[in-house]
Amino acid sequence: MQAIVLVGGEGTRLRPLTYGTPKPMVPIMNVPFLARTLERLYEAGIRDVILPAGYMPQAIVDYFGDGSRLDMTITYVIEETPLGTAGALKNVEEHITGRFFVLNGDVLTSLDLQAMLRYHEEKGGLGTLHLIPVDDPSAFGCVVHDQTGLVSAFVEKPPRDQAPTNEINAGTYLLELEILKEIPAGRNVSIERETFPQVIAAGEKLYAYTTNDYWIDVGRPEQYLAAHRDILSGSMPLKLEPGLTGPGSDALKGHPGVVPPIHAAGDVVVDPTASIGPNVVLGKGCSLGARVVVRESVLWDRVSVGPGTHIEEAIVASGVTIGPEARIGKGSVIGHDVTIEPGQVLEAGSRVGPAPSTALPTT
Repeated sequence: MQAIVLVGGEGTRLRPLTYGTPKPMVPIMNVPFLARTLERLYEAGIRDVILPAGYMPQAIVDYFGDGSRLDMTITYVIEETPLGTAGALKNVEEHITGRFFVLNGDVLTSLDLQAMLRYHEEKGGLGTLHLIPVDDPSAFGCVVHDQTGLVSAFVEKPPRDQAPTNEINAGTYLLELEILKEIPAGRNVSIERETFPQVIAAGEKLYAYTTNDYWIDVGRPEQYLAAHRDILSGSMPLKLEPGLTGPGSDALKGHPGVVPPIHAAGDVVVDPTASIGPNVVLGKGCSLGARVVVRESVLWDRVSVGPGTHIEEAIVASGVTIGPEARIGKGSVIGHDVTIEPGQVLEAGSRVGPAPSTALPTT
């Protein structure tokens, strides 16, 4: 059994974080997101993984190598130009030996892959698509199917009051090798907009596998923060108990200003007068000075925060230095190695980086 994890995107919605870190390496609870995905595959018994990569691929290769450290085999195929979700599969065709999973590299989910495999074997179709019901499907691709799960139509981002269903494409597929015949080579092809509709039109069978598992697309800053809140609270199962967790949590115990849940990596230094939490993640080597306030935020590695600074609902990339008495407004995103000057105020929704003077659009 093989899995293909689509990791070729540039992560434009997460900029400036992804100027210095490829999207698959953006950390979730201080571990690269792709590592979390590979953990799920390993637990499902999958050891053979193919990574179609395109943006900053060397950082991925350097971290994971050939996969032997994880008791897995990882094959890299570098895309010279973006090929889309189906084009990426066609581009790795020579490495695919049979039935295979496809996982969207943006999705954090608790989906049971083995259960999906059993369903797929029972149905016997050319492919099975994981669906999730949502309150408002207008921002997603809806998948229409009958009571047996047989898919009949795809409707992309319908108005909420016109949506034929509230079940959306959740970005995990289980496909038979034969589906690759339906994908043209050498160009950008969307599996959702082009390949799947063509398969249905040709009379082949695709089935919907609908669950109520945890699911979130972490490709936007607000969703990235939401994913961390859900993990910290335990609503997204990640083998972490709510409370003070992580190798650096001992540095926080006994501090009167600490409000769990908080996850801290090693070598964290926190002044006793600081107020930290709830829902805070501190990366390795973070240093928080006197009277610092950090709430609902994720700080990557080696972030230094000067006395009296307030940070709320923000993402701060590795190597950032924040001077004393700064104010980091809600929804702010600070890129790698930026310096925030003493007393500097970042308004809500600011994106700053990768250089201190570079302000980036929030769209």
